[in-house]
Amino acid sequence: MLSILIVHGPNLNLLGRREPGVYGQQTLADINDRLTQAANQLEAELTFFQSNSEGALIDAIQAALDRHHGLVINPGAYTHTSVAIRDAIAAVAIPTVEVHLSNIHRRESFRHHSYIAPVAIGQICGFGSESYLLGLQALVSYLQTQAATT
Repeated sequence: MLSILIVHGPNLNLLGRREPGVYGQQTLADINDRLTQAANQLEAELTFFQSNSEGALIDAIQAALDRHHGLVINPGAYTHTSVAIRDAIAAVAIPTVEVHLSNIHRRESFRHHSYIAPVAIGQICGFGSESYLLGLQALVSYLQTQAATT
């Protein structure tokens, strides 16, 4: 069974309350529940982690080494600022999908650049909580394809 780490970055613990016009009405627990249901159908096991702290996010990514097959990450605002999170993803070399609830390319110009995208196998943004589900599906498909070719 595939093991996937789902990492939620800063302020995502406030989903459902934080700028619902931008981020939607669903809570982080709602998103995690939907991901768990999808993972059951995909025959994948999920581990969830959320932190507002850059160092804790890096520690979780590093701990994924030799433990998880893939990573779905919504780095939140750290997308645009954290070389350290980018370097942690590159260091563990675990297939990673970057997701965002909003379309970061349609927002303020400072949100257009992602330090994570160059070390991810893909980026999905702008579909609300569906971004997470699409990211999970894409990652599982990618991992299954990789396993079939090795």
